[in-house]
Amino acid sequence: MSATLVYMTAGSVEEARSIGASLVERRLAACVNILPGMLSQYRWEGSIQTDEEVVLIAKTRSDLVDSLTGHVQEIHSYDCPCVVALPIDGGNPAFLQWIEEETAEAADG
Repeated sequence: MSATLVYMTAGSVEEARSIGASLVERRLAACVNILPGMLSQYRWEGSIQTDEEVVLIAKTRSDLVDSLTGHVQEIHSYDCPCVVALPIDGGNPAFLQWIEEETAEAADG
């Protein structure tokens, strides 16, 4: 099993909670952390934007990243949501096993 963290952003706590709940319910993620209060600056459609966003960090398996990403794209309010996978190179074996167990019956995105 190859565990992965998936970093995402959302426009509100409500949207982040909805996305997180959907990912955990579908077993596409074992857990989603929601961190409100992030300030983002970025260029979008030719102009600089500054917005408050909410960070989501999902713990999942690497083989579920494509399904997770596709599901987020379907339900997210953004035209181009941030969904970035970061491999986990190590950690608490019991926690990594828990990720495996909680995502073992993942439904298709």
